Amino acid sequence: MNLSQNAVNMFTDFRFIIIIIYLIVINIIAMAMYGFDKHKAKNGKWRTSENTLLLLAALGGSIGAIIGMKAFHHKTKKAAFSIGVPIVLILQILLAIFLIAMVCFNII
Repeated sequence: MNLSQNAVNMFTDFRFIIIIIYLIVINIIAMAMYGFDKHKAKNGKWRTSENTLLLLAALGGSIGAIIGMKAFHHKTKKAAFSIGVPIVLILQILLAIFLIAMVCFNII
């Protein structure tokens, strides 16, 4: 099987589709949680912990976290968020590239 056929097989594999759906859902949840937390902050209500917001990014929701931070102007001045979340995104992209290369070259 050649490289292009491996790539086609990977993108049509059920496991790959499940991963994509998971990433879409976790990113929507992360973005929404940043919005909800900002709303709670403005209204003086109980807040979502920073650890929970960071965990959502680490679990694959880093794109949604960054969008939420920018859209809601939330947690943008805290280094753990303004630096940490983009670093998590970079690491996730590198991991994805590595795993895709492994599949394309029949290593896994």
